Amino acid sequence: MGDVAMTVPVLRTFTEKYPQMRITVLTKKSFAPIFNGMGNVEVVAAEVKKQHKGLIGLWRLFKELKPLKVDAVADLHNVLRSRVLKKYFTLERVPVVQLDKGRRDKKALTRPKNKVFEQLKTTHQRYADVFAGLGFPIDLTKAKPLERIQLSEKVLGLVQQDTKKWIGIAPFAAHDGKMYPLDSTEEVIKQLNNTNKYKILLFGGGAKEVDVLEKVAGTHENALCMAGKLDLSEELQLISNLDAMLSMDSGNAHLAANYGIPVVTLWGVTHPYAGFYPFGQSMDNALLADRKKYPLIPTSVYGNKVPEGYENVMSTIKPQEVLDKLVEILDH
Repeated sequence: MGDVAMTVPVLRTFTEKYPQMRITVLTKKSFAPIFNGMGNVEVVAAEVKKQHKGLIGLWRLFKELKPLKVDAVADLHNVLRSRVLKKYFTLERVPVVQLDKGRRDKKALTRPKNKVFEQLKTTHQRYADVFAGLGFPIDLTKAKPLERIQLSEKVLGLVQQDTKKWIGIAPFAAHDGKMYPLDSTEEVIKQLNNTNKYKILLFGGGAKEVDVLEKVAGTHENALCMAGKLDLSEELQLISNLDAMLSMDSGNAHLAANYGIPVVTLWGVTHPYAGFYPFGQSMDNALLADRKKYPLIPTSVYGNKVPEGYENVMSTIKPQEVLDKLVEILDH
C-alpha cells in the first residue's frame, strides 16, 4: 500500500500540469480510495487472484483495457505481471516506460561490506522519471497536498469532535525490523494521554493488531482504537483531519503525508536514504536508530533482513525523544 500511496503526489502534479490528460490507475480494488478526489484520475481494479490470474488472466485484463484506448503506459511497479502486460501493449505499438528501481544503488546502500551510505533518488522522483520518459516532465516541488475530507457521521460518531488536537499513531509494520517496541509506544501514549490535551487515534489492521490496540485504548481515556472499525475510505477521512501522525516506515506515513499532515516516522533497520521517505516531510521528523551502535543500518530496503544482534535497534530511539518531537509539532 505504501508504494501505491507514493504515486499520489506524482499523479496530482501530473494532472495539475497536464489538465487535458486522463489517467487510468490499474491497481487492487482495495486501494481505490487512495485516489478519491483526484481530478482526471479513475481506477480500474486488477483482480490478480481471480479472473486476472496468470498469463491467460493478464491477457484477459489487457483485452478489458483495450477499449480505454490507452495512448501510453507508465509502469510504476515493474514486476512480473506488469512486464507481461508491457509485452501485450507493445504488440499494439503502445509506448511503455517502466520504473527504474535503482536496484544496484540500493544493494550498495544495504550491503554489510563496502556500504555506500548516501541519499538515493526518492521513489517519488523515480515515478516522475517514468512520466518524463513518456514525454511528460513534471516538477515535484510544485506538488500540492490533497484536500482535507469532510468527516462522515459514522467517523464523527466514533471520534467525537472536541477541542483536543488529534494524533494518529500507527505502531505496526510489515516486518519486525521496522517496528518500535510496543512497550515504548505505550509509554508515548501514556505521556500524551496524561496531558489531557490530545486525542490519540490508533491505526492498524488484522485481528491481532486490533486486539492489541483495543487493550491499549482501554487503559487510556484519551486513546481510541480505530482499527477494525473503519474501511480505507473512512480511515482516509480521519487521517486527512489529523494534527499529526506517528508512524513506522509504513503505508500510514505516506497516506498522511499525501494530505500534508505532519508525520513523525521511526526508522529501525531501514533508512530514509533508500528513497521511501514520506513526501514533503521535514527530515527533522525522522527519528533514526543509532548507526554508531548499529553501523550496518540500513540492512535492507524493506526491513525484512535483520542481522544477528540487530533485533533491538529501535530501542535506541527513546520514548521521550518521540514525545518531544510530537509535542514540538503539535504546539508549534
